[in-house]
Amino acid sequence: MRDDHSVLRRPAVDFGLVFDQTPGMCLILDTSFYIVAQNAEHARATLTTSINVIGRWLFEVFPDQDDSRATGVSLVRQSLLNVLETRRPDTMPIIRFDVQSKSGVYEQRYWAITNTPVLGPDGFVAWIINRAQDVTDLVMATPKSLAERAGNTLNTSLTIP
Repeated sequence: MRDDHSVLRRPAVDFGLVFDQTPGMCLILDTSFYIVAQNAEHARATLTTSINVIGRWLFEVFPDQDDSRATGVSLVRQSLLNVLETRRPDTMPIIRFDVQSKSGVYEQRYWAITNTPVLGPDGFVAWIINRAQDVTDLVMATPKSLAERAGNTLNTSLTIP
């Protein structure tokens, strides 16, 4: 005979473990854009470790390349500000935001990013879930002229699987 209260006796969910193993690249940011959590897939794709990024400002960890044409930081920052203002998710157009390796060399990358608010009991944004998908291979598979014209932002209708 099944006990109706068996669900109540299950061990507590380890949300840290669940978040770390969540498919897709995720960061949790506070409202000042400091990194509160990073899942394993995000760490792998961005060539970082949670130990080196948690507690640091997002744009200190992921700066623009020293290039006057680099606009990744400003585009991501504007999206995060949109989330704070509207309290609604903000899906960015595909952007170029290069990733710096441990050796200091930047690797060209393109990202599809969605920033989603987590509202507190007061209805204001308490946290922001920054979810990114590396779409570099998809962008590079498009006609060369499209990638070249795109520069830092791709305002196209590429289908992301």
